[in-house]
Amino acid sequence: MTESGAIPIAGRAAECPFDPVPELYEAQKDEELRRVTVPSPMLGEFDAVVLARYDDVKSVLADGGLHMGGSMPYQAGNLLSYDGPEHTRLRRMLTGSFTARRARELKPQIEGAVEAALDAVEKAGPGADLVQLFCAPIPTQVICELLGVPYSDREEFQRRTQVALDFDISREEQMRQAAEMEAYMAELVAQHREAPGDNVLGRVVRDFGDQLTDTELAGIGNMLLIAGHETIASTLSAAIALLLRHPDQLAVVRDDPSATEGAVEELLRICAPATILPRQAAGNICVRDREIEEGERVVASVLAANRDLGSHDENLDRLDVRRPPQRHLTFGFGPHQCLGQQLARVELRVALPALFNRFPTLGLTVPHEELDYRTNALVFGVDSLPVTW
Repeated sequence: MTESGAIPIAGRAAECPFDPVPELYEAQKDEELRRVTVPSPMLGEFDAVVLARYDDVKSVLADGGLHMGGSMPYQAGNLLSYDGPEHTRLRRMLTGSFTARRARELKPQIEGAVEAALDAVEKAGPGADLVQLFCAPIPTQVICELLGVPYSDREEFQRRTQVALDFDISREEQMRQAAEMEAYMAELVAQHREAPGDNVLGRVVRDFGDQLTDTELAGIGNMLLIAGHETIASTLSAAIALLLRHPDQLAVVRDDPSATEGAVEELLRICAPATILPRQAAGNICVRDREIEEGERVVASVLAANRDLGSHDENLDRLDVRRPPQRHLTFGFGPHQCLGQQLARVELRVALPALFNRFPTLGLTVPHEELDYRTNALVFGVDSLPVTW
């Protein structure tokens, strides 16, 4: 194992945040595993083994011996705080609400949310910010309906979520915001304890409430609320920004409905919005016959792995929305694979073509290089997308 400098926790190139930093490409070529220093405002500077090859990243994500431990502040009920049997127990309580079939059933509600957001953009006129008027409202409305959360509360929980996911914010401030979110969700849990609603949180209370504490239920609710609106909103903003950089690819998404599903998979592959989360070896594990010792931290770059799919005759750094769907790891793999991935796919498949069809001449009002990308947040996205048409 070789020692090799530092890699930022986002792992994104400064000149183009959709691309990995050069060090990750170098790590793909190395036969030896690299141990690097990772500066993290939230976790402090730490040493870790870095993995950037597709096969390596997939293998460690699938390995039950690699734990999330210490990646995030512990929160009861949040699946990212658990590993092993306890993680499996909690996840099984939720999987039925996030199947591909359930996501398809929600398509009419998603279409309604998209139409309302498009009307708001049109009413605002040129100069409208797509993040505020389109990217954020759609998943927020959908997840509020799913969880039974009042949509009128959206501004407060959106603000708290952005603080909680920003690596530049102190851990103390993040914990304070997390406590406020837990108190908010605890009130909803209490309401469902008295009269479980016909929504995801209500079903969990009704079916598993006797197996869960109120604190665990509040943690589950907040996890789903954050993941259900912030991650999809950020992915949507990143996908739009990327397509606006590539008008020829945007035209395909706008004009060819048969290309939509493949285009969404390609956008997910390139954007890879989830930032590197360090994991910890619960015991000695092997990657390419190299041993990672118990207790060592491991950072697995999905962003880099998605460019290393074993296809030697294709340029996988290039966006090609007609490319046959690739086996990307954007939603993770193994025990912690994204629970809401099917819902995210449906929202993206509905929202992107609808946006570009309503506004076929859509463009930015500022140069691409002036966009403010959130590279130091848990989920990569864009702070604002001022547009004209």
